[in-house]
Amino acid sequence: MTSDQSTAAGVPESEIAPRVRAVYGPEDLSSVPAFAGGFINFGYWEGVPLDRPLTDEDRVRSERGLYRRVLRTLPGRGSAVEVGCGLGLGSALALEEFGFGSVTGVDIHPEQLERARRANRSLLERSPERLRFVPGAASRLPFPDGEFDALFSVEAAQHFPDLAAFARESARVLRPGGRLAVTSFFLPEGGEGRAEALAERLESFADGLDVAHPLGTLVSALAEAGLAEVSAESIGAQVWPGYDHFLASAGLPVAWPRNFLGAYRDGLLDYYVVTARRPALC
Repeated sequence: MTSDQSTAAGVPESEIAPRVRAVYGPEDLSSVPAFAGGFINFGYWEGVPLDRPLTDEDRVRSERGLYRRVLRTLPGRGSAVEVGCGLGLGSALALEEFGFGSVTGVDIHPEQLERARRANRSLLERSPERLRFVPGAASRLPFPDGEFDALFSVEAAQHFPDLAAFARESARVLRPGGRLAVTSFFLPEGGEGRAEALAERLESFADGLDVAHPLGTLVSALAEAGLAEVSAESIGAQVWPGYDHFLASAGLPVAWPRNFLGAYRDGLLDYYVVTARRPALC
């Protein structure tokens, strides 16, 4: 997308997968107790004691912890963009804790953007030049080339239908020397062809909310888009056991979310932090 195309343009409803539209629209996943705090991620539980019942405060700590685990890989200066920002709480955390001059949150879902503006009203009023939320798809980001020093995406890539397009757009909007960090759950190496097994265990894969992307698809796409130093680190041991321990006492209306831990232990999926850099100009 060129610089003369407006960031105010919304994403056509036909481009939003039906389950994504429902879950992040009228169903409002951020209101579900399993995602207490509104960050809508499974959490990074390192440092949270798992030998006792977990509280909502522990849950929020884990969700913030996942953002911090990702943001520590980035430069913490200049401008940053979050792809799939949801309620924008992670974008605000990046702005307030990590020293970025500005942060832009992008989301495909208009209702999520409305919630983000409400949730961050005070910060938006205090620093309108430093924080903004705009509509956009991961495969077609509404920014000019080389707009950002950093790009991050936290537990959103499992919804992206086209990782190659996301990789190309990420490379395009990063400045030379800019860095990328993506965290989400993927099929591990050797797990290709196990999408059917995941769908049998996990409703979110069966109904199309989550896409069973192999990790290698994203890693290869980033490299093919021209990014360098592409690296993937498993953090599943710090994600799945803690999340399942929290769910054990969360009073879930359905049982299937507790199958994530078993799927991880059986090698069907894992959780990763993927990082890369756009090469500097010679």
